[in-house]
Amino acid sequence: MSQIGITHTFALADGREITLETGKLAKQADGSVVVKMGNTMLLATVVSNKDAKEGVDFLPLSVDYQEKFASAGRFPGGFFKREAKLSDYEVLISRLVDRALRPLFPEDYHADTQVLISLISGDAQTSPDAFACLAASAAVAVSDIPFNGPISEVRVGKVDGQLVINPTVEQMEKSVIDMIIAASEKDIVMVEGEMKEISEAEMLEAIKFAHEAIKLQIKAINELVAKVEAVKGKIVKREYCHETNDAELKERIFKATYDKAYAVAKSKNPNKKERGEAFKAVFKEFWEGIAEEERALLSESLAKKYYHEVEYVAVRRVVLDERVRLDGRATNQIRPIWSEVGYLPSAHGSAIFTRGETQSLTTVTLGTKLDLQTIDRALQQGTNNFMLHYNFPAFSTGEVKPNRGPGRREVGHGNLAERALKQVLSSENPYTVRVVSDILESNGSSSMATVCAGTLALMDAGVKITKPVSGIAMGLITDDQGKYAILSDILGDEDHLGDMDFKVTGTKDGITACQMDLKVHGLPYEVMAEALNQAKEGRLHILGEMSKTISTTREDYKPHAPRIVKMTIPKEFIGAVIGPGGKIIQEMQRETGATIVIEEKDNMGHIDIVATNADAINAVLAKIKGIVAVPEVGEVYEGKVKSIMAFGAFVEFMPGKDGLLHISEIEHRRLENMEGVLKEGEKIQVKLIGVDPKTGKFKLSRKVLLPKPEQQQAPAQN
Repeated sequence: MSQIGITHTFALADGREITLETGKLAKQADGSVVVKMGNTMLLATVVSNKDAKEGVDFLPLSVDYQEKFASAGRFPGGFFKREAKLSDYEVLISRLVDRALRPLFPEDYHADTQVLISLISGDAQTSPDAFACLAASAAVAVSDIPFNGPISEVRVGKVDGQLVINPTVEQMEKSVIDMIIAASEKDIVMVEGEMKEISEAEMLEAIKFAHEAIKLQIKAINELVAKVEAVKGKIVKREYCHETNDAELKERIFKATYDKAYAVAKSKNPNKKERGEAFKAVFKEFWEGIAEEERALLSESLAKKYYHEVEYVAVRRVVLDERVRLDGRATNQIRPIWSEVGYLPSAHGSAIFTRGETQSLTTVTLGTKLDLQTIDRALQQGTNNFMLHYNFPAFSTGEVKPNRGPGRREVGHGNLAERALKQVLSSENPYTVRVVSDILESNGSSSMATVCAGTLALMDAGVKITKPVSGIAMGLITDDQGKYAILSDILGDEDHLGDMDFKVTGTKDGITACQMDLKVHGLPYEVMAEALNQAKEGRLHILGEMSKTISTTREDYKPHAPRIVKMTIPKEFIGAVIGPGGKIIQEMQRETGATIVIEEKDNMGHIDIVATNADAINAVLAKIKGIVAVPEVGEVYEGKVKSIMAFGAFVEFMPGKDGLLHISEIEHRRLENMEGVLKEGEKIQVKLIGVDPKTGKFKLSRKVLLPKPEQQQAPAQN
């Protein structure tokens, strides 16, 4: 007998139905929900410990999204044939859900919390990532875990001029917008996406459109909760006490340190390290000024927490009241920029981009189809010819940390920069391109420095792009009285202490990618529009600074970069070019040093010839053209004697094509044998005089090209 769950079904604006189900699967989790649309089903579970670990003063939230290959009736790749660690794609979806959920948990809730989302049934035309946050939020909503939600998330596209919510995979192929937006009933929480050079107004319109659809989903979650409560009774959120508070100590620290912290915040010191030391000195003076006996009775960690709140308030008040930023800039001012290209002589392309105390050293490597990245996901298989990888070593912030490879942050930052740049890659690009950004210094928006350095490095490498792209990170500081300040090119401290991190990338003509996280509840669309327009000004300024270093793509690739020449041949000649067991193609590669890649596509053979010098490419071209050329009877060829037999010689008159030069066709005089007539390897002129209709063998003649000997005249008759 099957277990009956509690379900609620609602419809999207286009009539597609979504069902939320709880109480049937994973009942030992604190909350679990299945989201179903068509054949696509996701299971989301949430579990949170009752108590927080000692000394933890943050929310230890982990979100994992995983696509089960069985959901699409497929085996996972690899030797073990089972799902292993999350792919970069799954990490990116996990980050989207994490960034949307995290701000909605209470600030003083510090219990270990885990959200797991699994694709358990897949449909090739439905992108499941757009429903992951809906499932997670619904799972939290039906649990007793404290949460200031619900929230939800949708994908918005623009197809043929019309905005579409959760478009199909087929629709997305024609869409000029691919954005994921998360929101509560009242406020936008998170935005991430890529666009084909859309305007700020178009982007804002898409966000508003998405918010209306999200409100519909939040209503559905609330209706599901109401059904659960009707069956099981009211859901009471758990009580908790995860923080130790000392109101007297807090007040004491504020009184003793606020003015001094305010003075540091107002000092306009552009040096991050010196500024940090100055803030620390204020607390050190206060703490060491307390008698040792009294200090022993106080919690230093709690005191540091309260002092951090002092810094938070002081920095924000300086910005709002005096319009002074930590490093002395105006709110819309960009830090000094310098850049350089061609710094690394052996790379195919390289650039340094430095903005203030943030620096990226970026390289470009050009490869062939053999270097394509293989995509093997539950619902998608294929290849990718453009990759961007982002590395963030600890020394970039003056820290010591073990190097464990890229984490989720690195994957997310690299993906944002990749989405920004791939919009401007020329469709004629013949290469597999890998861009690597190594962050050497960091104090604010290293991902946007990666976009700028990536553009410069691509142009330095000679990779054709339609327009340069730059990026900027915007911040926001607000108060309860409606005061706000929008900050261009934010510092790391301004990101940490501010209410918004809004990254925008684009060309001079429009936006190509964005990422926004809001920590404040209630951001008016007018303020968001102002931030977008201020971001555009900053973006254009940065583009102008970049153009002083390099303004257009180099006309040619670096001398040591591979050259690719493409050619197509009739499908039936593919085997002839490859040869038995690959003999012919391997011989061409060995003789020329070139790499030859052949694939069958659209009923033709598509060939890439790759080499670092033109001679090698020309040699391969000549050989392949010879192989695919059709011999014509009556044509004269320069042939090479391959072997000598008693009845004549076999001559290779075209690459891979031999013909018989019979002993009777060598000279006009009668030859008794082949001794001393021709040598193997000798080059001779021959004419194709016929093709055997049954065997297809070629008949050659040399004598028809030789002058006929004068005939002996007969003696005169008397």
